[in-house]
Amino acid sequence: MKRILALFVISSLSLPLLQGCATAVVGGAATGASVIHDRRSAGTMLDDKTITVKIMNELLNNPELREHSSMSATSYNQVVLLTGQAENADYRAQFERIAAGTPMVKRTVNEVQIGPNATLTEQSKDSWITSKAKIELFNIKLPQFDPTRVKVITEKGVVYLMGMVTPEEATAVVDKIRYLSGVTKVVKVFEYI
Repeated sequence: MKRILALFVISSLSLPLLQGCATAVVGGAATGASVIHDRRSAGTMLDDKTITVKIMNELLNNPELREHSSMSATSYNQVVLLTGQAENADYRAQFERIAAGTPMVKRTVNEVQIGPNATLTEQSKDSWITSKAKIELFNIKLPQFDPTRVKVITEKGVVYLMGMVTPEEATAVVDKIRYLSGVTKVVKVFEYI
């Protein structure tokens, strides 16, 4: 009986420690799968994450810019897409200067809108549109097309598409997304291969 009780206590205390292992294994597998399917090298994927973190960190460290805007940066193959809203053109330009001055950035695409920040309702609609768009990409039936190679960002109903795709893939992606409910415009920030 003492042995069963001891095993129970040890198991109970160990279980929370093992939960992180499952997350690490699943997360590692997902990262490995994305590296296999992505047309960027693993190094470039890491560079993109680093670029995004550096830009967003600069934004967080600038209280005035942060208070007068709701902007975001997304890097794909070292091309940085700037989205969101800024109170005026000066804040928009300041954010672009931060992004353009970040090491490893090849170019910036500034799509920050001048005007009020997106409401919670608009943000929810944008998340819904992004989810629907990602699901629709799985309905594209082209040889060698992988929907995980397309990055989808939505701001106030405008869908931005990033990725390394063929012209045929780009056309198919836009055709699937442009008619989704809530989409007001589709902006291609693709790199063609």
